[in-house]
Amino acid sequence: MENSKNNRREFLKRTGLAGIGIVGATMIPACAPDESRKKKDSKGQEAEKPHTQKFNMCGYAAPKIDTVRIGFIGLGNRGPGHVSIMSLLEGVEVKALCDIVPENVEKVRKKIEYTGFKPTLYSGDPEGWKRLCDQPDIDLVYICTPWNMHTAMAVYAMEHGKHVAIEVPAAETIEECWQLVETSEKTKKHCMMMENCCYDFFEMLTLNMTRQGFFGDIVHGEGAYIHNLLEPNFDKKGYWDMWRLKENAHRRGNIYPTHGLGPICQIMDINRGDKMEYLVSLMSRDFQMNEKAKTLAATDEFYKPYVDNPYRGNMTTTSILTNKGRSIMIQHDITSPNAYSRIHKVSGTKAAALKYPEPGKISIGDEWVSAEELKAIEEKYNPAIVKKIGELAKQVGGHGGMDFLENWRLIDCLRNGLPLDQDCYDAALWSSIAPLSEKSVANRSNSVDVPDFTCGSWKTNQPVDILLDKGGTTRAIRTAPKS
Repeated sequence: MENSKNNRREFLKRTGLAGIGIVGATMIPACAPDESRKKKDSKGQEAEKPHTQKFNMCGYAAPKIDTVRIGFIGLGNRGPGHVSIMSLLEGVEVKALCDIVPENVEKVRKKIEYTGFKPTLYSGDPEGWKRLCDQPDIDLVYICTPWNMHTAMAVYAMEHGKHVAIEVPAAETIEECWQLVETSEKTKKHCMMMENCCYDFFEMLTLNMTRQGFFGDIVHGEGAYIHNLLEPNFDKKGYWDMWRLKENAHRRGNIYPTHGLGPICQIMDINRGDKMEYLVSLMSRDFQMNEKAKTLAATDEFYKPYVDNPYRGNMTTTSILTNKGRSIMIQHDITSPNAYSRIHKVSGTKAAALKYPEPGKISIGDEWVSAEELKAIEEKYNPAIVKKIGELAKQVGGHGGMDFLENWRLIDCLRNGLPLDQDCYDAALWSSIAPLSEKSVANRSNSVDVPDFTCGSWKTNQPVDILLDKGGTTRAIRTAPKS
């Protein structure tokens, strides 16, 4: 025990916390062909379809946009919250609203009526989203539709001259991942997957601590999406056309990996100094979803098509090895009666961090630091973006403020001509874990190679600078009216 305390005291001294008085307490590479790019040739044989990087979008700064004119597609679950937050920001104009359900469009229109915006409305039309993308006075298309629609809409929007923000995941297949990359490179339009968990406060704190060397060399990271959604998945009024239940009824693997994965990838500089090599996924059987369907179908004919589907199992565990020899573990379980967790574990050669259960904790040696020591660490390592607008983000809300932070940051980067925190390669890679996991599960958890969507540029790409707050000029100019 005494050695552990001495280790902690020495570490605090090295990191500058002891003085606070708490010691006692352009060449463009071609991608090698990979299995994910195979397709049938004219003779029915598999033929390779390699990708050659046309333009490196990592670190790309598009021309400044003084007023970012936004069109929103999908106003069911996530869309309305993003519209509300964007409507508060300086340099934003909501130009269009689109949803297949007319009531959703009208509800959001009324909610932002106080702003004076006069958005064009597209409702009840399955092709309305295309007309929104065709609208010439839009700079950014924000996509919040069911997962299987994301890639087609994003590709179409970029091909029609729009930057794109996509709710997670950005794609469902490896081919769709490549479509996003190729279209973003070709059009030089941003394609950002809006992974809000990268903007949660403890995750950003640990990212900054990593950059400052607090953890030493990063050895291992963990993330997860453990969230009991059994009832919402079977709720007729929950997800439009029961789309999320259908995803879980016919896909078998880690189909929603990005919430826990995104922050770990940024900490490990994945796509920007390191890359994933291969993964393995293991899935339990389904203990609950089919039983739930049977119970409901016994008294309601509506649920009979959902009985005896090949449901995704309760828990999927995916392990990933990186080029630098680091390991990542990602879990997914949305049916078991667990407390919510994204895990967020960072393990280094000098220290470690863990969130969930909350609040987050830091360990030095083999002990958690005290509350006083943790407070001092937070004061020293909180990044500039949190110091600048962290309290405002908490006041506005949206998953505790991280929704506000991700939207504020997106607009501030676009207005100041800065590279975005997440690019098309991140959207593709983080989303690709789902289909790769499905493939591994289907093959007795055998390893599956992870494509290099950067085509080798990961070796020279620079780490994301989300912490530096280089722009920082965008203000919140409105207060949302009380509902």
